[in-house]
Amino acid sequence: MTILIIGLVLFLGIHSLSIVNEPLRNRMAQSMGEWPFKGLYSVVSAAGLIAIIWGYGLARLDPVALYNPPTGLRHLAMALLIPVFPLLLSAYLPGRIKTTLKHPMLVAVKLWALAHLLANGMAHDVLLFGSFLAWAVVDRISLKRRQPRANPALPATAMNDIIAVVAGLALYAVFAMELHARLIGVAPIAL
Repeated sequence: MTILIIGLVLFLGIHSLSIVNEPLRNRMAQSMGEWPFKGLYSVVSAAGLIAIIWGYGLARLDPVALYNPPTGLRHLAMALLIPVFPLLLSAYLPGRIKTTLKHPMLVAVKLWALAHLLANGMAHDVLLFGSFLAWAVVDRISLKRRQPRANPALPATAMNDIIAVVAGLALYAVFAMELHARLIGVAPIAL
């Protein structure tokens, strides 16, 4: 699980820069320039994501069971995952959802991680999804004390909410019925 851990440290580490030391993040962005900083940020994130995927795949070859979730939790997990894609889309399509939740992507990450913790009990699952859940909770708490950054965004409209929900539910259906099995190797819904 070493590669998985390295990936988590890289990916969540770079995503925690503002949590841990926002003034350092701002100084780095100012001294490098915003776009070179974002480029470096993206490269480290991509390297971390690749290591997470690779390390998770390797860890699945030698699983260590921590707990065996009952079947009912798998059904609960599927229900918790329904709003994840709409929430992810609403982070980029501002409307009432984004206004109400403030940070819908973090809500999506928390639901995604919690659902997977309920449905999977292997050590690598707990490490991966537990790390993302802990990070999302800490990031949300830290956002309350941080200055919001100006980010270009679409105007908030009710149509954005409709698009986020409809497209998000369609993505959920496609991912649950087809893409999860193809990309992850696990079919959450047996058809």
